[in-house]
Amino acid sequence: MKRNATTTSVCHMNRRIDRKTILLLTTLGLILCFCMPGHLRAAGPTADEAYRIAIEGYVYFYPLISMDATRRQLTNIEAGKMVGRGPMNTFTHIRAFPTAEFREVVRPNFDTLYSSAWLDLTKEPMIVSAPDTQGRYYLLPMLDMWTDVFAVPGKRTSGTAAAHFAVVPPGWRGRLPEGVQTIQSPTPCVWIIGRTQTNGPADYEVVHKIQDGYRITPLSQWGKVASPVPVKIDPAVDMKTPPLEQVNKMPAREYFTYAAALMTANPPHVTDWSMVTRLKRIGIEQGKTFNWDVLDANVKEAIAKAAADGLKAMYAKLPTLARVVNGWQMNTDTMGVYGNYYLKRAIVAMVGLGANQPDDAVYPLNIGDADGQPLKGYNKYVLHFTKDELPPADAFWSVTMYDEAGFQVPNPLNRFAIGDRDKLKYNPDGSLDIYIQHESPGSDKESNWLPAPASGTLGVTMRVYAPKPAAIYGKWAPPAIQLVEGKHEPLPQ
Repeated sequence: MKRNATTTSVCHMNRRIDRKTILLLTTLGLILCFCMPGHLRAAGPTADEAYRIAIEGYVYFYPLISMDATRRQLTNIEAGKMVGRGPMNTFTHIRAFPTAEFREVVRPNFDTLYSSAWLDLTKEPMIVSAPDTQGRYYLLPMLDMWTDVFAVPGKRTSGTAAAHFAVVPPGWRGRLPEGVQTIQSPTPCVWIIGRTQTNGPADYEVVHKIQDGYRITPLSQWGKVASPVPVKIDPAVDMKTPPLEQVNKMPAREYFTYAAALMTANPPHVTDWSMVTRLKRIGIEQGKTFNWDVLDANVKEAIAKAAADGLKAMYAKLPTLARVVNGWQMNTDTMGVYGNYYLKRAIVAMVGLGANQPDDAVYPLNIGDADGQPLKGYNKYVLHFTKDELPPADAFWSVTMYDEAGFQVPNPLNRFAIGDRDKLKYNPDGSLDIYIQHESPGSDKESNWLPAPASGTLGVTMRVYAPKPAAIYGKWAPPAIQLVEGKHEPLPQ
């Protein structure tokens, strides 16, 4: 049916009215948006909302910032200038156990020698090589920048034969040389914290040969004579203040600006979508610079308070972070790979950056004796294992003594740890007694003596390497430490 002239005219008129109406309404909407009071606009978050999101964000970003602050300090130096520090894409080795005076790291171990390296995958993959360790226990845990352990070459996983592993950045596609295994990294920077079993100082020479066999080769240099790793020293990096102290004292503005930049370079995990989306409400968005200056004054104040309170919340949660059995804190759940348990991930980064997966090592931490009382240096204790209670390790185990601050204390035997690789005396029934006290228990018992400081609270820590399932899944815990001579102090009310 044909339209008549009147119908056509009305259609054109309605179309013109619609356009004018849309334009008018749009203009009015913009005017109202800019003119109405700020509290009526659907704009930024309230101070209360910003505070809650910022606390979550502080905890979420803490491991990422801690890792990068550590990386910058440890790698901002030429090779060979300082023990344990060196340029990116090179191994640095600890060649001996810590002395009694060592204070750079709390709770150092006396079971393995460390070999550390930071990988920069921004230009190309890096091939990490391990020598044949002749059956000796070793591991090369690889941490992404969020502190998750995403691969652990070593005796438990890949065996002890010589091997090569190409660590490739996110999204990399290419061909690798024959005989080189692929390891996909979630982030373009990686921290390797290698450990090689060391059976006392007499074993150093053998371990040093293994350490020298750990190598890092850029893919483009594979099969060629390696070129020296270039080092560009950044004078702005604080090389003296411990990274932990740097992070904990960082103002909120600097903290979240730093975090936003790091999140762009190091993609969040795929399960972080909800957290990443909430952070947008306070202006923190992947791929964008955090602009503190555009925030309302009350929101800035709330975020600043949240940063301080976030750190307090981490310290408050620390004593209850893990289950306690027989006076031992058994921290085996979600260790090394934390999922969305952001609070635990942050706390572990704060007190033990670089923690292993429980499949590789379990670290029972003593917080009290059989009566629930803290261990004191002026008392005498016995740690008694029945034959069936001995630590279930496929590799080895030890018990280490620290003072209240987490440092070793000089003693006549220069012994800071004791374990199954020592010449222990077992009882006729296969049980074992470890004597924990300041004074010698007598020459006939010194083989089983773990010397303690003369006073103060004792920091007794056990290490179980390559633990069996009973230790990982909660069916085993160390027996309670018994007070045999001394006294308990009244617990605070």
